[in-house]
Amino acid sequence: MSAFEKPQIIAHIQKSLNYTVFDCKWVPCSAKFVTMGNFARGTGVIQLYEIQHGDLKLLREIEKAKPIKCGTFGATSLQQRYLATGDFAGNLHIWNLEAPDIPVYSVKAHKEIINTIDGVGGLGIGEGAPEIVTGSRDGTVKVWDPRQKDDPVANMEPVQGENKRDCWTVAFGNAYNQEERVVCAGYDNGDIKLFDLRNMSLRWETNIKNGVCSLEFDRKDISMNKLVATSLEGKFHVFDMRTQHPTKGFASVSEKAHKSTVWQVRHLPQNRELFLTAGGAGGLHLWKYEYPIQRSKKDSEGVEMGVAGSVSLLQNVTLSTQPISSLDWSPDKRGLCLCSSFDQMVRVLIVTKLHKI
Repeated sequence: MSAFEKPQIIAHIQKSLNYTVFDCKWVPCSAKFVTMGNFARGTGVIQLYEIQHGDLKLLREIEKAKPIKCGTFGATSLQQRYLATGDFAGNLHIWNLEAPDIPVYSVKAHKEIINTIDGVGGLGIGEGAPEIVTGSRDGTVKVWDPRQKDDPVANMEPVQGENKRDCWTVAFGNAYNQEERVVCAGYDNGDIKLFDLRNMSLRWETNIKNGVCSLEFDRKDISMNKLVATSLEGKFHVFDMRTQHPTKGFASVSEKAHKSTVWQVRHLPQNRELFLTAGGAGGLHLWKYEYPIQRSKKDSEGVEMGVAGSVSLLQNVTLSTQPISSLDWSPDKRGLCLCSSFDQMVRVLIVTKLHKI
């Protein structure tokens, strides 16, 4: 691919904020996005911005008692577009951003900080009921139905006598019909666990030797295809999730992506073979996954096992001197991307020429 054909990552708008920002998300079907974080005085904040004439207009600022760590629109309808958030005190709240004084749903979900959140069954993505999954420092991963008060519909916690590990990342997948659904969770010790919500069982586990910072299926609403896991030491792993071998599990390929922690991974919604990784040194890398000629083969005993593909770097850019803490592709406009970093900046990026890949 020549330099002229390569996609380019362009910083379109950047804005300095007066608080530490942990997460940012596009509001579906709009030119708006939310940022979430905490003020120096220890309170939480949600800001709603709109892109207008190449600049950002602050539409609303909402201050809350506790710092807000993470958020998702994944379990809401396109009509309501409610934001679900996890905070430092372990609370799960769902907010109507038009009337944000009192949450429309509230539960004390965990004993400690909610590090990570994901949603499925909303926005027309994924079959089945709307659900939210939260992962916490308290070692538990819980699944919530916003229509059901107080109690989680599933609770994945360490068995008695097992050390509780800090859960850093969660992701829904396999939601291709009304019954099937999985949650994948990544922990500070490198454990990755795949929970089957239909059978309420642990379907697979592995360890990538370093803390798992981010997990994402290439799409939530199809039969499991690929899973990317990023880690503390600059590596990411792509697992082919189509074929599970009874002892070897899923085939994978790993790549040394950054010189420091890979904080985030996000697949392009309009092309699941492309994904961005965000690094601890303020860099973004755009990757393409290539499938092998055959995705499975038989082992010496005739049992099907997966074959991993390969990844190639399409483009990279350094945006900040500080870690990029969150990343979100626009679901509506191909190539429009949002990221926040620990230099208290939020940036709107345009990634060009993606349609040519």
